[in-house]
Amino acid sequence: MTARILVHSLADANAALAAASALKLPVTLASVPGAAGHAGPAWFKSLVEQAAARHPGVAMDAVLDCGAEAGTALAALRLGLKRVGFSGPEAARARLGEIARALGGEVDSAAPGPALDLRGRKNKLAAARAYLAGETVT
Repeated sequence: MTARILVHSLADANAALAAASALKLPVTLASVPGAAGHAGPAWFKSLVEQAAARHPGVAMDAVLDCGAEAGTALAALRLGLKRVGFSGPEAARARLGEIARALGGEVDSAAPGPALDLRGRKNKLAAARAYLAGETVT
């Protein structure tokens, strides 16, 4: 499983990808829970694209948490995001999964594993490096 780093901003995403690049490790850029509802899928897509362009060659993927908002998850998939988190009803999750597969994407339905949250970190790069290297980050 690829290490996940929660990103709130372009600075967070850049720090995560710079750390992954330095360590030659893959990373998943993950939005905070429900981020799609307040920031929107286009914001997250732009953030990921800008960070990826600044750090070419880094093995990374991204997942936008859409909470229980099926319409927002659908919008994210149609916008071109390949992974969305969805915590809504099973029937909606199944239908979103079909649509995601048709678009080359996927819907994460299980509770996500551990992740490093970069919010409030004074040295985001150092925290991301330590986390990706398997060190304890306090």
